[in-house]
Amino acid sequence: METKLGLAAALTLATALPALAEVNIYSYRQPELIQPLVDAFTAETGIEVNIAFLNQGLTERLLAEGTRTPADVILTADVQHLAEAVEAGVTQPVESDVLTANVPEGFRDPDNQWFGLTSRARIVYASRDRVRPGEITSYEDLVDPKWAGRICTRSGTHAYNTALTAAMIAHHGEDYTKEWLTGLKANLAMKPQGNDRAQVKSIWAGECDISLGNTYYMGEMLEDDEQRQWAEAVRIEFPAFEDGGTHVNISGVAMTAHAKHPEDALKFMEFLTSPEAQAIYAAANHEYPVSPTAAPSDLVASWGSFTPDNTDLMDLAGLRGTALKLVQEVDFDG
Repeated sequence: METKLGLAAALTLATALPALAEVNIYSYRQPELIQPLVDAFTAETGIEVNIAFLNQGLTERLLAEGTRTPADVILTADVQHLAEAVEAGVTQPVESDVLTANVPEGFRDPDNQWFGLTSRARIVYASRDRVRPGEITSYEDLVDPKWAGRICTRSGTHAYNTALTAAMIAHHGEDYTKEWLTGLKANLAMKPQGNDRAQVKSIWAGECDISLGNTYYMGEMLEDDEQRQWAEAVRIEFPAFEDGGTHVNISGVAMTAHAKHPEDALKFMEFLTSPEAQAIYAAANHEYPVSPTAAPSDLVASWGSFTPDNTDLMDLAGLRGTALKLVQEVDFDG
């Protein structure tokens, strides 16, 4: 009897204790890029953060785990992955005055399923020696015959390029975009290959004169002893759509549908959108804060200013399938 009473008392005590304060994250962003944020959050709140880095298959993993998933939050580097997670039903809406105040409307899901954290522009890296400043002003200009044999890019099926193609569809329609892809392919110096940094290396090596890339790669190359010389061989140009602005994409955060620590997860999400965290995150990633109250790092600011395109990010995510179809129809990587 004493043993049973003791066990009952222990169980009652255990259930009365608060759950362990922690947040578990599935992240497409490398741990070293978000560790400064995690350290600052834990120091401020005492809440522990555990990170599982995934190269791919985040949504599929959440679907397979179902209610058993340990993940409370997902972090992605692309709006398409956020849209996929929402469509698969593995996220949940979050009502927070803090989040809606900190994140501008264009950088968050209309149903509050996800919230943007930082943005980056899809720009042109141009040779300092062989391309005049301001010589290229629009994405449409990339099909001009003067660029024949002078453009490098990674695969047209990569998420960064299909996002740009989706934006072209949003501005000009499918027929125009198919012609644009055909013209862009005709101007390539070589078959699409490698990543964005590899294209800058090709410019440095004299294999092409301009390439498509994300802004943050400039910061990453400047921090690398070998790649610094590639970065110093180019400058960033901010092209825009003829009837719009410069194409941007975002990193973002969402709460999982079966989060075990929703209150702590919400605190983490709100922290990520604070001016303090925005500055830390944007500086670590060499990206632009989405919060208008946070300034980019001095390095990022030195690349110049641009007007972001105002095409709805969820509209772009919805056009990715059509964009991929057009890329394959013109055999862009062939």
